[in-house]
Amino acid sequence: MRLDVPTLFLMTVAVTFVVGVLFLLSWSQTRRERALAIWGIAHLLGSGASCMLALRGVIPDPVSIGLGNAVMIGAYGLIWSGVRAFEGRSPLIGWAVAGGLAWGVACLVPAFYGSLPARITLASTSAGLYCALGAWTTWHGRGEPLVSRYPAAVLLATYAGLYFIRIPLSLVYPPPAIVPGSDSPWFAALCFVGTLYAVAVAFVLMALTKERAEREQRIAAETDALTGVASRRAFVGRAEACLATRSAALLLLDLDHFKAINDAYGHSVGDAVLTAFCHAAEPMLPRGAVFGRLGGEEFACLLPETGPALAARFAEGVRDSVGRIAHADYPDLKVSVSIGIATGRAGSVLDDLLRRADGALYQAKDGGRDRVMVAREPAFGLAA
Repeated sequence: MRLDVPTLFLMTVAVTFVVGVLFLLSWSQTRRERALAIWGIAHLLGSGASCMLALRGVIPDPVSIGLGNAVMIGAYGLIWSGVRAFEGRSPLIGWAVAGGLAWGVACLVPAFYGSLPARITLASTSAGLYCALGAWTTWHGRGEPLVSRYPAAVLLATYAGLYFIRIPLSLVYPPPAIVPGSDSPWFAALCFVGTLYAVAVAFVLMALTKERAEREQRIAAETDALTGVASRRAFVGRAEACLATRSAALLLLDLDHFKAINDAYGHSVGDAVLTAFCHAAEPMLPRGAVFGRLGGEEFACLLPETGPALAARFAEGVRDSVGRIAHADYPDLKVSVSIGIATGRAGSVLDDLLRRADGALYQAKDGGRDRVMVAREPAFGLAA
């Protein structure tokens, strides 16, 4: 069965319109992701442009050729603009519609309007440039690890390449005059590629926004809302993964007299102390350390490939840094931390290290607080 060109064009119009509506519906549920709105408008404009191009010979050529192509080029510009918005950059709407405006102005020149190769060259250059810019912008934002970023960049770059290839081809093999009622293979190819592009772009761009939302939710779940360090769940997961293959030292840190601070100065100051503690402690820890809040005023830090002596040195650095915390409004406020340390080999159980570090922490508390204690290493017997 062979579909005629009008049917293919109708399919292009319908598919592009539906994709645009889906983008806008997604944006209505996630208003902060304005890229969805821009992409939705771009696809609706593309649908309208396809409709005008499909009616060539039925409506005046200035509308079909002039306005239809101008709107189509503008739609590609908005795709790029939406990619910029997605990456947190200014959408540059003016530049996005500049290509369509340039096309409209060029069509006012009789020599240009009467030359099919010239029209193909300008339209393909404009659309290809917007696609190439979209591909570059997507690739440039790869610091945010989203799986769909790479197929999106490849898709946009491929479509840009197809437009650029179309320029020399049109000069070497000029296409025949396209009339929708005819069975022009050029026209059929444009319809098919346009429909495929609309669906593929919609798929990867929707996937990008979905992956970002999931990543942000995952980060929120793994981050302590008050201090910004790893939550208990995240700390346990990362620490267990580390201990499975590496030896490590575990530091259990507890702020001294924290309840008294809350009672004397209020919970807002207590929260500020917790945040200040994290800001003071983190710079003292080595690269690769796993640091998180277990709950209340208790924190933990896992130092991979670190023995008890070196762990104690890091802990003393943290203790000293925390002791220098000061609040301008409360000069009498003193902050200190007690730290218990336990070490374990690769394959050690985190709960065992926590139990031993907790024992060392209690020794530090009983010894007067504001000090570091190292738990005795367990004896490792040889198998008989």
